[in-house]
Amino acid sequence: MFENLKPQPADKILALMQMYRDDPREQKVDLGVGVYKNAEGVTPVMRAVKVAEQRIIDEQATKAYTGLAGDPAYADAMIDLILGNAVERDKIAAAATPGGTGAVRQAFELIKMANPGARVFVSDPTWPNHVSILKYVGIEAVVYRYFDASTGAVNFDGMLEDLKGAKEGDVVLLHGCCHNPTGANLNSTQWQAVVELLNERGLIPMVDIAYQGFGDGLEEDAAGVRLVASSVPECLIAASCSKNFGIYRERTGLLMAISQQGDAEGLNQKTLAYLNRQNYSFPPDHGARVVTTILNDPELRADWKQELEETRLGMLALRQQLADELQRLSGSDRFGFIAEHRGMFSLLGTTPELVEKMRVDAGIYMVGDSRLNIAGLNAQSVPVLAKAIIDAGV
Repeated sequence: MFENLKPQPADKILALMQMYRDDPREQKVDLGVGVYKNAEGVTPVMRAVKVAEQRIIDEQATKAYTGLAGDPAYADAMIDLILGNAVERDKIAAAATPGGTGAVRQAFELIKMANPGARVFVSDPTWPNHVSILKYVGIEAVVYRYFDASTGAVNFDGMLEDLKGAKEGDVVLLHGCCHNPTGANLNSTQWQAVVELLNERGLIPMVDIAYQGFGDGLEEDAAGVRLVASSVPECLIAASCSKNFGIYRERTGLLMAISQQGDAEGLNQKTLAYLNRQNYSFPPDHGARVVTTILNDPELRADWKQELEETRLGMLALRQQLADELQRLSGSDRFGFIAEHRGMFSLLGTTPELVEKMRVDAGIYMVGDSRLNIAGLNAQSVPVLAKAIIDAGV
């Protein structure tokens, strides 16, 4: 049996991480892996998480299963965080998942079950795992234009033109905020135009929101997904707690299925539980319980929000420092878009050859599509990166 297996493509980011570890140079910069790091290069455990975990250890009396959809209190807390009052609670079915990736996978499974002929339109570029999972589950992926490399902004006219080629029942995958990998986001006017197009053409939106709080703030980052969820008949939302709670290894996510029609919430909820059962049965609970504890405790929630805000402002400061340094070295404002982007990532919009040149010449490790992780920088490494960019002729 095993002799029939075929080698699978290597994960480019994991391969890049190994190359970085093997590089003996002291002055090397890791901008590849999509994990937040502080100025010391550490992914810290947030203060509120530590307190919540200790409280759980002291108070938890059982490790029995919660339910196929996870603890309802976790779903309630996350729905409140992401959607606020945008949608009535009884219109929302929700299930805990192993991370945001698990939520994305379950959403694609639900799409295939509900409409086997649906295509999923994904931005060009998008998070590579979107396309990889779609291919694996047998759903056709269609790209729509999104990023304009010449300006570093959203190619919104191209986006709308391409989405007009979608058919009724097709799914449009949108990034809720802090677009990965580009860092270029839709503004409020553009979100409204997307909603109008979705409704005109009978398209189903799926929003992947993995970085709430990393862009312009918790409420501001949720504005797009709230507008979509409250304005269309049906939508899917895949959420992750890895970044904004810093609990990457706890694999804590949530999938929401929203329907404004009748009693569809009951059927949707049963379907989400069914899909969990077929895949991994009961979802992990520890991270979900940590999140629930924090969000339901006013003091812990306030401390978490403060630390998250410090993280967000720190990344914005690094963005501005990098844009300023590039302007100083180049005598041009052509890199100003870096300060305008939001979240952990920016796309330089250069070639794989120049990315490789920066790695070889200066020890700068970024993904070949020129995605750089802003959170991999600190005040000392920003000038190193800026010089490498200019020296490479980007």
